[in-house]
Amino acid sequence: MSGQPTSPERVEDEDASLVVIGHTVRVERKRRGWSVASLSERAGVSFGLLSGLERGQGNPSYRALHRIAAALEIPTTKLLTADSATDLVVRAGTGRLLPVDPAAPAHQRVRRELLTPHQQTTLQLIRSTIPPGFSNEHSPFRHLGTEVVTVESGRLLVVHGERRATLEVGDSATYGCSTPHWWANESDGVTVVLGAVTPFEG
Repeated sequence: MSGQPTSPERVEDEDASLVVIGHTVRVERKRRGWSVASLSERAGVSFGLLSGLERGQGNPSYRALHRIAAALEIPTTKLLTADSATDLVVRAGTGRLLPVDPAAPAHQRVRRELLTPHQQTTLQLIRSTIPPGFSNEHSPFRHLGTEVVTVESGRLLVVHGERRATLEVGDSATYGCSTPHWWANESDGVTVVLGAVTPFEG
């Protein structure tokens, strides 16, 4: 019925669908090694529309989605029927990058790549690339959940409450996230850490 307000549940469903469509477009674009500008030109849609879509934003028309799918040489239905069941694999280099404060100094800018499907699971796997000199001692993390971190390269200091541990390559640490905790890169170069987080804490 026209004029009937849209329910919050409907809005959330539509937003989630747009996120999944945008994720699919981004994965397919990166798989071909194309930039956003390149796909925009090939599909005949604006850069802003495509950039927003890949971030799960905007309100693209069916015509625009059809053009994007045609440029990617995939069926339009692959975009329109995409759901969480199709997000089985996150290809190397296509994980969503978590926001970084652009005003932060270079040694505080950690590159965090989400290796699990965005907004599709309560478990998150994140690869953090930590620059030399990084420490968040003065702004420790504190949130609900449990985290396990494993060092892939470099050396990481983990401070959890009053406990301190230096992790070398291959070492892991597990802790409850409701206790204030912080990291510091103790190597002279970049340290790379894999971290898995769930919202549950025993």
